[in-house]
Amino acid sequence: MSSVNKFVDQIINADNDYQELDRVYLYNRICSLVGDDNHQENDDLKVALIQTAIKNNKIENNQTAKEILNDQLMDLLTPLPSRVNQKFWNLYQKDPQSATNYFYKMSQDNDYIKVKAIAKNISYDVATDYGNLEITINLSKPEKDPKAIAAAGKTKQTGYPKCQLCLENEGYLGRLGYPARSNHRVIRFTLGGETWGFQYSPYAYFTEHAIFLNTKHILMVINQHTFNNLIEITRLFPQYFVGSNADLPIVGGSMLTHDHYQGGRHVFPMMKAPIDRPIEIDVDNVTAGIVKWPLSTIRLTSKDPEELVKAATLIHENWMNYSDETVDIRSHSGETRHHTVTPIAYRKDDDYIMDIVLRDNQTSAKYPDGIFHPHQDVQHIKKENIGLIEVMGRAILPARLKDELKEVERYVLGQPNKMAQYHQTWADQLKQKYEFTEDNVEKLVNKETGLVFARVLEDAGVFKWNSKGQQAFDKFIQSLN
Repeated sequence: MSSVNKFVDQIINADNDYQELDRVYLYNRICSLVGDDNHQENDDLKVALIQTAIKNNKIENNQTAKEILNDQLMDLLTPLPSRVNQKFWNLYQKDPQSATNYFYKMSQDNDYIKVKAIAKNISYDVATDYGNLEITINLSKPEKDPKAIAAAGKTKQTGYPKCQLCLENEGYLGRLGYPARSNHRVIRFTLGGETWGFQYSPYAYFTEHAIFLNTKHILMVINQHTFNNLIEITRLFPQYFVGSNADLPIVGGSMLTHDHYQGGRHVFPMMKAPIDRPIEIDVDNVTAGIVKWPLSTIRLTSKDPEELVKAATLIHENWMNYSDETVDIRSHSGETRHHTVTPIAYRKDDDYIMDIVLRDNQTSAKYPDGIFHPHQDVQHIKKENIGLIEVMGRAILPARLKDELKEVERYVLGQPNKMAQYHQTWADQLKQKYEFTEDNVEKLVNKETGLVFARVLEDAGVFKWNSKGQQAFDKFIQSLN
């Protein structure tokens, strides 16, 4: 049986609208994409069909063309958006987890979530003063094809979709420099009186990595409406945490132009971190405390969601205009605002919990990348913005480190190496600290990489964990009452 016929069988047996009567139609649909002749064979049907298309000159042998064809083929396995939504909400009537289980499995089965690519990521835990931090080196996203980059520069840009979070990505073919989305589906729901979408991240950083997106292309913003929305999502999906990136450059994520939240089924290190000390806050039925965490975090807990939102709003509004020159905290430079928060909501039994992380995006002559941003001595490991996921203790480190850290290992062992110059100071410090052997070198370099990430998070903390910083934190808390 040819690869095309095998794929037709797979489509008919999948949970979608196609039946045996559609066999000839499906065969011809697939051949229109890959060609009528030279049907290649491979254990992976998608690979076989893509090889067939290349052999028949249906597509060029480049990454972009292969991704577009892959998603067109997988679209045939995927129910229409209307059917996906109908089934999701029918299952939701049974319980929310049944609905998300269905949607998550479908998004994996149709290769929208890149399961094989995600499996390449390197991941391990490192013990620190703040508990175990989760270290990942992100190898899942494919390298950009230089030919595709060059061709994209010559291609007229339509501005459609406006960004990769827009609802208009559902079913979008893709193009040079913009990902294929033929097999993409979005669940619609109402949030705060508006229509929102719910999808999974194709290159997930944790289990059931979900994205909740405004169906309008509007800027990220943090305000009382945000806190209400986060709590409402935890009502809809009590098994998920949900949080928002900060809404300013440097301290925010990479997608500030489209209002969205991230969530999923993962308990992050920050969520496990204990309360260092309780605090008083002038809101009924809310308990509050300062979390033992490198970033300055206030945890609010209540059985009353409205009171919880009231407390979060109180903290946010006070922080937006709060300055303390003794610890380099300034709310504004002229009209330019520097303060915002990263809020995270989740459930624990009957309690609603919201962690409010205080953020400040100032720069200075000494710290041109950001006063509360990874400082230059740790940028050899992590230079990028500290967004929501990393705020919670899961490092997303660049792919370059996979090979670079191996060279560091060779250097500290005194072996021939091609270690990057920017690791030199750190590597020399490690040589002073440890007696390295072939047996321990990988474990120790991994551990020290995790400790650098802890320092990265400390750099992002506005109130440091020393007596001066914590006294200043207490002073801010007093301003709330």
